[in-house]
Amino acid sequence: MTGRFALMIDPVAADVQRSDFADTFTQVDAAAPALSVGELSTQRGDGVFESIGVVDGHAQEVVPHLERLAHSARLCDLPVPNLAQWRQAIDHAAAQLGSGESVIKLILSRGVEHGPTPTAWVTAAPAADFSAVRERGVRVVTLDRGYDLGAAERAPWLLLGAKTLSYAVNMAALREAHRRGADDAIFLSSDGFVLEAPTASLILRFGDRFVTPAPNGGILHGTTQLSVYEYLAAQGFDVGYDRIPATDLPQADAAWLVSSVRLAAAITAVDDVPLPVEHTLTADLNRYLLSPRD
Repeated sequence: MTGRFALMIDPVAADVQRSDFADTFTQVDAAAPALSVGELSTQRGDGVFESIGVVDGHAQEVVPHLERLAHSARLCDLPVPNLAQWRQAIDHAAAQLGSGESVIKLILSRGVEHGPTPTAWVTAAPAADFSAVRERGVRVVTLDRGYDLGAAERAPWLLLGAKTLSYAVNMAALREAHRRGADDAIFLSSDGFVLEAPTASLILRFGDRFVTPAPNGGILHGTTQLSVYEYLAAQGFDVGYDRIPATDLPQADAAWLVSSVRLAAAITAVDDVPLPVEHTLTADLNRYLLSPRD
């Protein structure tokens, strides 16, 4: 099966400890009606999600995606998902996907307003073709996110470290980048530090050291970034996390946006200032990211 479909998960079974959850989810046609009009994920974006890349039927980086889903759920005061149940739903969905690249999305919402239980589902669909972007790279602009680096700790209700369904700001940032003639954006804190892209993590190279913004500044800990770091460390490179001033961004020897489905895209320019591009390393990274990883 290579078309779109969804699995509706029974959240009542979320706290049941058993090895077989096959009877706790139901496969449905992704085009068929399945959610109530009172569903808070559509009314208010009150929920969390993850997007998992699938290559030739193998779901990538499942463990870190599930751990991040649970982390986001805790930040949003949602019931902590039973990861074994979700893992079995992911495996069931991945087994039905054909060759090539696909994407599985995990969605957990607060459910129907005033309802007794949350709503949970998994969707599966073919992925967009990002081969050209991986080869040619992306031009980015920097955009002020409007919060300083300490906002996440000072105001946890902003949910800056959660991957929530409220993605209107992220999509608005991408539209603004396109209006400025760029492909993507990089958020900066209001006090002048580099953060992340609307749908990707940022990795910079300075000599033989690779660095990404520390995730304690209210940004997501990227699952693909973790995989890239595993590869780079195995090649003998120094990798780390840091607070990166925005003024360092155009001084990088190379830079990439990395995400679960697009994978690694080299940054060719920042605010119209060209950056060096390492085509060979980018190709190596994408070959690794297309290999089976759990």
